[in-house]
Amino acid sequence: MPSEEAGVAAVADPKKPRIRDVIASPRMLVLVALGAASGFPNQVTESALQAWLKDLHVTNTQIGIMSYVALPYLLKVFWAPFLDRFPLPFLGRRRGWMLVTQLMLAATIVLLAFQHPAESLQPMALCALTIVFFSATQDIVIDAYRADLVTPAERGLAAAAANLGYRAAAWGAFAIALVVSQYFGWQPALLVVAALMAAFAFATVRSPEPDYRAPPPSTLGKSVVDALGSLLGPRAGVAMLLLVMIFKLGDAFAVKLFTPFLMDVGFSKLEIGLVAKAVFTSSALVGAVLAGLWMVRLGLLRSMLLFGVMQAVSNLAYYVLAITGKNMFVMVVAVFIENLTHAMGNVAVVALMMALCDRQFSAFQYAFLSVLSQLPRYGLGYPAGWVADHMGWPTYYVISFLLGIPGLTIVWLLRDRVRALDVRF
Repeated sequence: MPSEEAGVAAVADPKKPRIRDVIASPRMLVLVALGAASGFPNQVTESALQAWLKDLHVTNTQIGIMSYVALPYLLKVFWAPFLDRFPLPFLGRRRGWMLVTQLMLAATIVLLAFQHPAESLQPMALCALTIVFFSATQDIVIDAYRADLVTPAERGLAAAAANLGYRAAAWGAFAIALVVSQYFGWQPALLVVAALMAAFAFATVRSPEPDYRAPPPSTLGKSVVDALGSLLGPRAGVAMLLLVMIFKLGDAFAVKLFTPFLMDVGFSKLEIGLVAKAVFTSSALVGAVLAGLWMVRLGLLRSMLLFGVMQAVSNLAYYVLAITGKNMFVMVVAVFIENLTHAMGNVAVVALMMALCDRQFSAFQYAFLSVLSQLPRYGLGYPAGWVADHMGWPTYYVISFLLGIPGLTIVWLLRDRVRALDVRF
């Protein structure tokens, strides 16, 4: 009888599907649409809301305080188990919650449109907080649905599809709100945004139902305890969770003070806004597409190694800019390269998180893993600022390169377990 290891090895090297077959899957179009639904409300409570307040001559301090309405995005892990335990009695385990959150988002954006922030900011803040709560809840179920739906070969392209939809819709919502408000005012602008948000419900209703092989957790406690036990078991373990947290550590450090760095080098705010941000967005979209396509052929392990090396080395492009000084060509090349590889690394880590999820607990597990992956971004502010002030920008970007090495080291040490995830479905 063949050994268990031999059986795993035999399964772990399946014939790779053709890229065009994966792209042609109707599920990819569904995931683009659901990624767009996830990204669409994001800019309503960030950039659009800030622009509205700025039109009313609200102080920057008050606008800054208003930004704390985004807190539910960080706290969503606390109600994610509820969504695993209690599916709604229509549209399956995930799509029922997706439909409800989308309709509630549309309704609360309508409610926001009828607020009068010139008279009082509190009702507007409450509306914005409610929008963020439903947006974070929608993110939970869409992330879980994506992890439940796709096959191992589709994970990279699924992550890219979600990224494309998210970015396009986020900036689209902001652009629509600003353009309509310029000519017709903020109330009509938000009503248009609400109508478009409601339209995403059609994508949810038409989405296929994943093949669930196990019922929801029998109790709310099991949806937490058993989910954590699954993540801490032999398939994942503490080392794999550490990999999720630090794989993009160097990249998070590199971009933490992106705007102050460019200003210190000598670029104006106009140059940063019109050139750097445009290159930032376009290169990230290209990187997501390339990563998704390459992952179909490379698999998870080789993708994480390749993309991890690329994102670490790309940080040195900013080192070149730091020692060169203000140079538009060098800046454009550096921003393009770094954000291209940043997006590729992001697709890889999203695919890893999808692979680690158990369909029975994917809402809580993905929310938990996503919080882990974002911790460096929120914890690097002080050390990043200290290094920039005391050691200078060239050293700052050498350190960002070095911070990419621990994640690559863990990928290599866990290579057998990462490779095995490519056949888990």
